[in-house]
Amino acid sequence: MKKTEVCFLKVKNDYLKFLNKEKIFNKSKAAKIKSLKKNYIPISFWIENQYKKKGKTLFLGFSGGQGAGKTTVTGILEIILRKYFKRKTQTISIDNFYKTLEERKKMSRNIHPLFKTRGVPGTHDVNLIKKFIYFVKKNKFKKIAIPKFDKVSDDRLGRKFWFNITKRPEIVIIEGWCVGAKPQSNSLISKPINILERFEDKGMFWRKYVNQQLKTEYKKIFSKIDHFIFMRVPNFKMVFKWRLLQESKLRKKSHFYKKIMSYSEIKRFIMFYQRITLQMIKDLSKSASVVMLLKKNHEIKKIIFRT
Repeated sequence: MKKTEVCFLKVKNDYLKFLNKEKIFNKSKAAKIKSLKKNYIPISFWIENQYKKKGKTLFLGFSGGQGAGKTTVTGILEIILRKYFKRKTQTISIDNFYKTLEERKKMSRNIHPLFKTRGVPGTHDVNLIKKFIYFVKKNKFKKIAIPKFDKVSDDRLGRKFWFNITKRPEIVIIEGWCVGAKPQSNSLISKPINILERFEDKGMFWRKYVNQQLKTEYKKIFSKIDHFIFMRVPNFKMVFKWRLLQESKLRKKSHFYKKIMSYSEIKRFIMFYQRITLQMIKDLSKSASVVMLLKKNHEIKKIIFRT
């Protein structure tokens, strides 16, 4: 029996349970199984090969537009890597490293009002991310505490809610919408891309600061990543559509109904992400080691492996 078939039999039940837990009910069981065989198992074998080549902790960057399904896909890859390959795998969401609401309020007063809204480079605590990478790589591994960010209250939770990693991971997946983003030229920055930029960032202070962060602090973090996996959305319109779906899921899970974003709030919110998302589609489609081309119905059309 082929290794891929053995892998499939070993992970199938856990994979289907996980999809039910994630409320993925719009696909038939046959479609889910096809996707496991055609997409997720081959990516997992590729990751295992990269880990073996490196021989020590492998850092993977995993990115894609909002609502692309990053959390679900990384969850599936974790199941396969842990269950079949027996790899100590840890997914870290860059979202959990957002600065506190108080820190962002301070940025909005001192740099630009748009920094009160989380999301863009500059609104993460880069020192915490650097510390995490440093401690994973350190010769003597000690317990690491990972922050937890609550999107409903729009703030970082207290230390008692942080997640502890007690053993050195063999594979680390750093997941987030802007992971691997590259800065733009000044000529591109000067042209507003939507009404948010045109009317609320007339002096370009917000855009320029975000771009500078990509050139400096974020570049340092992304340089520590061995390979990038990119979920390529069909177009930016789909980001809005999928973000609406994401918000409705959050509404079902949460009791704080008033704090879930409305249609118009989501429309404004994704404008913060538009510039970098579009640039990432251009850049990472060419440079990422693995590119997952998505269809409008969220299914994976094709996977391109570059290494």
